[in-house]
Amino acid sequence: MAHTTGESAHLLRGAHAKRLAEQRLREEIVRGVVVPGQWLVEPELGERYGVTRNSARLALDVLITEGLVERIPNRGARVRVVSTAEAVAVLECRQVLDGLLARKAAQHATAGRTDSLRDNLRRMRRAGAEQELLEYSALVREHHRLLRELASQPRASALVEQLEGRMVRHEFQLLLRPGQARQSLAGLTRVVDAVVERAADRAESAARAHLQDVIDALLLEPAAA
Repeated sequence: MAHTTGESAHLLRGAHAKRLAEQRLREEIVRGVVVPGQWLVEPELGERYGVTRNSARLALDVLITEGLVERIPNRGARVRVVSTAEAVAVLECRQVLDGLLARKAAQHATAGRTDSLRDNLRRMRRAGAEQELLEYSALVREHHRLLRELASQPRASALVEQLEGRMVRHEFQLLLRPGQARQSLAGLTRVVDAVVERAADRAESAARAHLQDVIDALLLEPAAA
């Protein structure tokens, strides 16, 4: 009991602590501070982020669901290793799904319902111009969330959500390349423009083309050889 009291004196607990640990660990994985294959020890994570061990465990559970972390029986949790080949395979699946979602979003688009997409795009432009790449990466994820919401196609949305977490580290590393963020923004702008104009065929083509650009960039990585 004394240990619990001492822990609660300086470590955060509850829903806020879980969200804090989840956000910090996700950022460290995306940025490569915590590397693929690295073991994640709950007490150490708790101390690092200033939260209880239980909050760290709950944060790990969220990132396991996202595909960023995996739990190995009798050993613990570690950052999931996603090879370039697996990343390309995931993106090829997402081309079909994202194309469908963009098409559905264009079909369901109205002036009021596309405001959030356009506002998010403006924030992406600002983050890209200021080289705030971590923020830009988060806004790309928000773009896809908003598109799924507008598409109203729950099965495709659920499948994309299962695949999305596996790609965030690869996609962030690509953004570090000169000109990649600008190319990404151009591709996503074409998607938003087509959705706003309710051009379903063009929206689907733009979404698929954007992910093809990501695939092509990944295949240029030395590890892909």
